[in-house]
Amino acid sequence: MIGITKLLCGATSPGDALRYGRDSSRLPHELLQFSHDKRPVVVWNFTRRCNLHCRHCYSESQDQEYPGECSTAEGKAFIDSLAEYKVPVLLFSGGEPFIRPDLFELADYAVKRGLRTVISTNGTLITPALARKAREAGISYVGISLDGLERVNDTFRGSRGAFQMTLEGLRHTREAGVKAGLRFTITRHNVKDIPDIFRLMEEEGIPRLCFYHLAYAGRGSKLVKEDLSHDETRKAVDLIFDKSLELHQRHRDSEVLTVDNHSDAPYLLLRVQREQPARVAAVHRLLKWNGGNSSGVGIGDVDNLGNVHADQFWQHYSFGNIRERKFSDIWEDTSDPLMRGLKKKKLMVKGRCAACAFLEICGGNLRVRAEAVTGDVWAPDPACYLTDEEIGLK
Repeated sequence: MIGITKLLCGATSPGDALRYGRDSSRLPHELLQFSHDKRPVVVWNFTRRCNLHCRHCYSESQDQEYPGECSTAEGKAFIDSLAEYKVPVLLFSGGEPFIRPDLFELADYAVKRGLRTVISTNGTLITPALARKAREAGISYVGISLDGLERVNDTFRGSRGAFQMTLEGLRHTREAGVKAGLRFTITRHNVKDIPDIFRLMEEEGIPRLCFYHLAYAGRGSKLVKEDLSHDETRKAVDLIFDKSLELHQRHRDSEVLTVDNHSDAPYLLLRVQREQPARVAAVHRLLKWNGGNSSGVGIGDVDNLGNVHADQFWQHYSFGNIRERKFSDIWEDTSDPLMRGLKKKKLMVKGRCAACAFLEICGGNLRVRAEAVTGDVWAPDPACYLTDEEIGLK
């Protein structure tokens, strides 16, 4: 996760993180990416059922029952283990989390155990009553997926009317006093809508916007040909940078981020070198603390059946099950070769990744994407759009 407004717009300095000793137990949530101990943010796909059929869904969710999902009691025991391990954030995801009736009971329990609790949702099911329940449960943030304007979004989501329902759900959430932001996954199908998403963000007074690069997982693995070329990615990221700078001039409290292509980190640093040379050292320091890809270290995932994964895109590979062992025991067990490798992936990556001058701030990019294309988890990420010259190979 690369904080564009924090880094490119100068909204954060190294001193902001140093003030808290870069300790994840003390850092405000917006600075967690700069912690030194990298306690994992945990994504919990606590149901697989979903009312939509999104083309890029990493869990390949359907509108059907999935037997064997963790019970409410098992969920509370899991939350207890996360609190003991001092996990800073628990993110309820799916499927569609608002489908599951014990969402607020579990969220309230997590908040009372000291976890910052957030929800990732398509937003279509959020009524005013549910939004008020989210506030009462102590939900800190709701990330709502919107992948373009009406026609584009509805096609992408596989449901006519999804755009309007999502927008209404977003408004209900904000009216209830719960912070909410947008999540947008970039493909050739919707890249032209990026300026309109910025416009919508400003018109609706939305404080946060996350742009996700496409991960080749689940149904998303079938969309490789719909991913942007390297040149198209550069143009899209340049546009996001430009629009973020413009937005920040008008709304200092707005926040724009990019996710799942850590080439964005060195690309941002190169831009700062050209346009803001006095800030290069500070931005480089923050990016080094961020560390780039954090799968298996600073982010983890637990699915609806209790299986633990390196992140939400690794649904095909499990390190163990929370019904059998505590999350912390599974997470710190490096007897599994993949977990062991992820803990030291900067020593494991191959090819141009291993030789890259920016490895310390990119972290080898998204390993699951490299595996999907090459069959080798340590091969270079094919979505890296930097030239050999830019990364120091020429």
